[in-house]
Amino acid sequence: MSEVQDSLEIKFRLIDGSDIGPKSFPAATSVATLKESILSLWPKDKENGPKTVKDIKIISAGKILENSRTVAECRSLLYDVPGGVTTMHVLVSQPPQEKGTF
Repeated sequence: MSEVQDSLEIKFRLIDGSDIGPKSFPAATSVATLKESILSLWPKDKENGPKTVKDIKIISAGKILENSRTVAECRSLLYDVPGGVTTMHVLVSQPPQEKGTF
């Protein structure tokens, strides 16, 4: 049997190709907590950053992760290498643009 990791090294890939992390998270960490971490670590010099955790979507293995899930529940045996770093993609929802008047 394989030993279950107590934590997972995760880096968050932003839309411009830059990364936040890697940072270690316990396996019991919720996706909502990951989003809070992203919000607090977001580079201040980047435009169009998230204003709240509701603005953030995390994608791993092609799936948008649900806030109530834990890191352990989202872990994919095909993509996670023990002792390696897992990359999760981050999307930021932007408010709809107001149409200018002509």
